Amino acid sequence: MEKIVKRQDYINWDDYFMGVALLSAQRSKDPNTQVGACIVNQQKKIVGVGYNGFPTGCSDEDLPWNREGSFLETKYPYICHAELNAILNSISRDLNGCTVYVALFPCNECAKAIIQAGIKEVVYLSDKYKDTDAEKASRIMFNQAGVKLRKMKTYRKSIEIHFDESMV
Repeated sequence: MEKIVKRQDYINWDDYFMGVALLSAQRSKDPNTQVGACIVNQQKKIVGVGYNGFPTGCSDEDLPWNREGSFLETKYPYICHAELNAILNSISRDLNGCTVYVALFPCNECAKAIIQAGIKEVVYLSDKYKDTDAEKASRIMFNQAGVKLRKMKTYRKSIEIHFDESMV
């Protein structure tokens, strides 16, 4: 009997969980920025996912998606970031020791929620706003709270998903 060898090209845990975060981001209706987050417990089980969008029950049609203008005419007072949604959507209220995978480095408001939830590691893909005061504040708080920060390192450029049943 011929011995069959296991597949070698499967994705690693980091690629898998960041892939879930990026797939979640595709649910965002924001025309400018799509961010997703995936919270994972110490047993490598997904306990929460989220993406940036308006609160449940608030109209995607009636609230503004603008980035500029007077405060109430922009998306900023209304939008819930992916990290906050992942925390609020979590299947467990005990997120102590969890890791959050997020497409974009968390702002200071999300940093507060991450710390308060007990999440101990943030794995992020992009840090394009690293020079902003909001991100500087995030880093200060994460450092003081002992939250580990890790920029995602991967050799992959993409993960392909097929809905064609013949590919299964």
